[in-house]
Amino acid sequence: MQNIYAIEGMTCNGCRAEVESRLNQIDHIQNAQVSLEKGEVVIDAESPISMTELQNSLPAKYVISQKNVVSTTTKVESPSSELHQLFPLFLIFGYIIGASILMNYNAQGLNGFMLDFMGLFYIVFSFFKFLDLKGFPDSFRMYDPIAKKIPLYGWIYPFIELTLGLLFLMRLQILIALIITLVILGVTTIGVAKVLLDKKSIQCACLGTALKLPMTKATLIENSVMLVMAIIMLLNII
Repeated sequence: MQNIYAIEGMTCNGCRAEVESRLNQIDHIQNAQVSLEKGEVVIDAESPISMTELQNSLPAKYVISQKNVVSTTTKVESPSSELHQLFPLFLIFGYIIGASILMNYNAQGLNGFMLDFMGLFYIVFSFFKFLDLKGFPDSFRMYDPIAKKIPLYGWIYPFIELTLGLLFLMRLQILIALIITLVILGVTTIGVAKVLLDKKSIQCACLGTALKLPMTKATLIENSVMLVMAIIMLLNII
């Protein structure tokens, strides 16, 4: 069942992310998507949920009220719609690949390409996270195991990405950067895989909250590409 509720009290993307995160933690809710602009949330639930339960899940400054029932069945997005949503991610990947090829056109070969790809990947992805640094941690902890246990990790993660990007591009402390990459992306990949296996519909925070991307296999693939490159580079160094 899908319902639309009005939400009062939201003033920024941080508020939107907090409301979305808390509602998605309620049992029987399959997906809750909050729109800051419309001041509403669309909730897909397995069974009816009382207004009292919804309100109690939120801090007192947010007030939720029912607007109308949209349908009795959960809306299923078509593959074309999903691809359209993921277009920004594919476009960014294309630019990163193109830039990495151009930076190594005459000289450094495959190793240089992978280092520059990983560096640009971290720099670009951290940029989007910095656009809404306040809202990112709430979205990130919905699937990253470390961020769930240690909230501070979600706040410093964009800075970790930025630092790793600079290390790869400047060819500094490559071994340490590769090991950190294996750890942080390995943990995140486990969280992403669990979400996909549980068939949960949540927002991917890989590009922060500025771009609303769904959690799909594309997220798993992007992390896997980085992990494979990190493993290859480690083997070359060792």
